[in-house]
Amino acid sequence: MADDRFEQYFSEKIWEMIPAVYSHEDGLTENPGVLRALVEVIAKQAAVLRRSHDRIWEDQFIELCNDWAAPYIGDLVGTRMVSALNRRGRRVDVAKTIYYRRRKGTLAILEELISDITGWEGTVNEGFRRLARARHLLDPLPTHFAGRFTKTLPGGFADLRRPHAAELTGSAFDEYHHTPDFRKPRGRDGRYGIHKLAFYLHRLRAFRVSSVMSTEITGTGGMGFTFDPSGRDIPLFMPRNRPHDPAVGVSNGERDWGKWRPSYEWELPAPMRCRLLGHEEYLIEEEDIIELLEDGVLTDSLADEVRLIHGIHYSDRRYLRQALSELPGSAVLLDNSIYLPILSFALIDNCGKSALYPDAVTVMETSGNKVAAEQIAAGNLAAMTGSASDVRAVIDPERGRLLFVGSAPSDVTVTYHYGFSAEIGAGTYNRRSLKANVPDNQLNGGGQIQAVSLSNNGVTQIDDSAGYGPVGNKNSVTSLTLQAANQERPYLRLENNWILNAGSNEDSKVVIDGIWLGSSVDAALILRGDYEQVILRHSTLDPGGEKSEDKTGDVVPTVSLVIEGNVEELIIDSCITGPISVADNGFVETITIIDTIVQSRDPATLAIDLPASDIHLKRVTLIGDISGQCLWSTDSLLVGSAGIANTQCGCFRFSAASEGSRLPRPYEHYWIPKQYSLHTSTRFGHPGFMQLSEAAPVEITRGAENSSEMGAFGSLLNPVRFDGLKAKVEEYMPFGLLPIYIIE
Repeated sequence: MADDRFEQYFSEKIWEMIPAVYSHEDGLTENPGVLRALVEVIAKQAAVLRRSHDRIWEDQFIELCNDWAAPYIGDLVGTRMVSALNRRGRRVDVAKTIYYRRRKGTLAILEELISDITGWEGTVNEGFRRLARARHLLDPLPTHFAGRFTKTLPGGFADLRRPHAAELTGSAFDEYHHTPDFRKPRGRDGRYGIHKLAFYLHRLRAFRVSSVMSTEITGTGGMGFTFDPSGRDIPLFMPRNRPHDPAVGVSNGERDWGKWRPSYEWELPAPMRCRLLGHEEYLIEEEDIIELLEDGVLTDSLADEVRLIHGIHYSDRRYLRQALSELPGSAVLLDNSIYLPILSFALIDNCGKSALYPDAVTVMETSGNKVAAEQIAAGNLAAMTGSASDVRAVIDPERGRLLFVGSAPSDVTVTYHYGFSAEIGAGTYNRRSLKANVPDNQLNGGGQIQAVSLSNNGVTQIDDSAGYGPVGNKNSVTSLTLQAANQERPYLRLENNWILNAGSNEDSKVVIDGIWLGSSVDAALILRGDYEQVILRHSTLDPGGEKSEDKTGDVVPTVSLVIEGNVEELIIDSCITGPISVADNGFVETITIIDTIVQSRDPATLAIDLPASDIHLKRVTLIGDISGQCLWSTDSLLVGSAGIANTQCGCFRFSAASEGSRLPRPYEHYWIPKQYSLHTSTRFGHPGFMQLSEAAPVEITRGAENSSEMGAFGSLLNPVRFDGLKAKVEEYMPFGLLPIYIIE
């Protein structure tokens, strides 16, 4: 709602119309202000009427109207409305109903529905195109429809010599062909048939993080690094890069849905495969040779030799190198001063490396010098060894690792994308809650943070996503705010406990916004003294865990929150944290946790240990046991035992907890069986961290008050949006086909 101040305006206007004797007496009665309160109630309704009048013209257009007007406009075009909870999808559906109907039954519309109704990405495959069959004379020319990597003809036998394509089996980009499967679609069963349409849905988002200081991997001699600043193995993600974007309209040149074509693998938000980053195709054209001549790379005689192989398509770097080696001037052409520029110009745009580097991932060394694409290779760095001779660095995108070749770099920063379900925890998304106040102190460039760098009574802002640490303890806290700049994600590495002490000050306040707190040892953020309010917003207190999926024994330490003082109100909003507890007679009067993940990896450590506190949970995923005085829980998922002292106060509604928990007044709840797996992954750093798996009970996946899922991702309304998509697919898909939905 606009800040039009109509309530204040009409309050004063009506108040002035009242005779002065009545307004004067209103302030002298035993219960003063009754008349004034009545005037404000009337003024509030007058403001509603005024806003309605002001928007009479806007309410006639779906792009500008209020939400209540959308169904009325939908009736005019006769659309089938999706859920009112899906406000964006409903508005887009009404706006484009006629557009959809004109193109009903086409793959372009079915793919566009995925983005319009749900906000996700995806592709649609016709099942009959993946069926094995004998070719006949009516088939189109096979070269155009042959597999990109295997050159498998439509319906033909698979070329199993190409591991690149074998990795794609069962995905939207499968190049192999299958026998018809008449089973009911379930998992990988029942996907292929003449009457089946497969919808591959990508629900995870890719977040870009820039200029991150890489973490050196121990034992590599300064040559090996992880992209993640905490030292974890994380899969690098590919950002959304569709050639057609409905967000910019249908009349904007190249980004026009009217120019629809099936997407390439690198255009969808998904984990980056190693072989995809290493996918190179080369074609030397005449304009490339001319530019190499103008740049002084080639002489006239060398250019004439290169012209002998121009216009020939090479599917790999080694084939181009072999062709150059057969030319008379091969000794000169294969020198890196000439060979590398040739590779740079010959690399075509329509290949994995060209599309992903440097747009999706970038490596920089020695004060910001970008490593060129022709000097980057993709490889398996499980053992952190590489044999490439003509490159500067090797990237393992599936583990998020980097290995330099040759001399050790003096300074390494990386830019990449990571995948996650929602805007929870420290991240590079747009934090709309960030106040536009001017910081009293600004930090950048990384390094140690001294105590004097943090304002006791002001705002300290970190302006980049660099790594910082150690961080000095702070005394005499009055009103301390430590925040990251919008769309930045700084990493603060603690070397021991970080203590914020209010000292003799009373009713102090602390706000931490957008910060990722990690540590080299198990540590805690400790609050001492008297605090009126403590707020953690869009921040991460690293819950720790295994560094890699193979669980080699290396773990990231845990950062917990410990209150050793007196906190009247503790608010944790859209965060990821380790255990929360009190110590040394600490006391928290009220704790409110919203849209947050709280995880305790140690079964002996409670996730929330506040035995004397009132606990309010709303859309919270909690892994571990919980202890408190009173509990109010809504749409939350407690994977652990709860021990609430006072079960006569509070309420446990539309939530789930482990069997045997002591809870107050359960209503529309669900008991989780012991040792039951609910999530895709419980390892922090995995893109599916705390995402409910498809095997989770429907009582949890649709058990929230608004029929969404329980837990921290309930506000995403994924089940509601999914229902809207299925309804629209049924409306606009070709008659007689069976849709299959596959969550990638």
